[in-house]
Amino acid sequence: MNNTLLFVILLLLIPFLVFCNLMTGSVEMGSELWKTVVMTIRLPQTLTAMSCGAGLSVAGLLMQTIFRNPLAGPSVLGVSSAASLGVAFVLLLSGAIGGTSLSHFGVIGNSAIILAAIAGSLCVMIAIVWLSRRVAGNATLLISGVMIGYIASAIIGVLKAYANEEDIHAYVIWGLGSFSRVSGGQVGVFVCLIAILLPLTMLLAKPLNMMLMGDLYALNLGLNVKLHRMWIIAAAGILTAVVTAYCGPIMFLGLAVPHIARGIFRTSDHRILLPATLICGAELSLLCNLISKMPGANGVLPINSVTALIGAPIALYVLLKRKSGEHYI
Repeated sequence: MNNTLLFVILLLLIPFLVFCNLMTGSVEMGSELWKTVVMTIRLPQTLTAMSCGAGLSVAGLLMQTIFRNPLAGPSVLGVSSAASLGVAFVLLLSGAIGGTSLSHFGVIGNSAIILAAIAGSLCVMIAIVWLSRRVAGNATLLISGVMIGYIASAIIGVLKAYANEEDIHAYVIWGLGSFSRVSGGQVGVFVCLIAILLPLTMLLAKPLNMMLMGDLYALNLGLNVKLHRMWIIAAAGILTAVVTAYCGPIMFLGLAVPHIARGIFRTSDHRILLPATLICGAELSLLCNLISKMPGANGVLPINSVTALIGAPIALYVLLKRKSGEHYI
């Protein structure tokens, strides 16, 4: 099928999924509360889901290309772990020291959580970008990210040992991830940040295509591999940091969606893959949000449970595909 037609079909799916998300929920249409619920809860949640899915999916594509690893995801460099560590300091350490966690202070507490997650992520990003300029191989960077994740998990474990039960519960809830956590003025800030970052990643299509063929090939074409690798890693890391700060750690979207986009368009050209991944990510995220609301008045499913149900089989398929000798790109 023609790529233009595929893009048209995918774009037409977005308003349909948005409409379904706005219409679905425990409050019935036509009731007195319905308009208020749509404008204050469902619309922000829908915009958050779209932005989160698009951001994580593009970050995943960048990571899979730069590391030439089909199972690389947005959290591969330890950015998500560092964001979780920042939040752990706010939710666990503040309660242990001051007696009351910052999470109990409404808007101030939510803002503190977002700022702590971004601060943690950016600290790791600075370290990773510094390493990327001094390390020749991608494998070393990959291992560094994994080690950062282990260190962050160890520190979080220590903080949990000294935190009270209520604060640990709040941290666990944050760790489940949610599209409904972003509300009020935060939605506008979050959507604007993603809307600024995503178009900038489209500028990386040409160097990504060159690096796909190998660093030596890219060097022969005159590409500054170290510089562009730094920019690609920074773009993926910042997207992951912003999404994790506002929505918590959302699993599998960044890993699964690039493979879905490759399967639909049958290409490795990033001029097509980047916008395709962006659209598919927004749509899959909207679909997951819709599925999570299926219980209706009985509550909602954790969003990470839904994304895992979709993303884990795709990861398994990619793993089996590699074992059989096929290539993911």
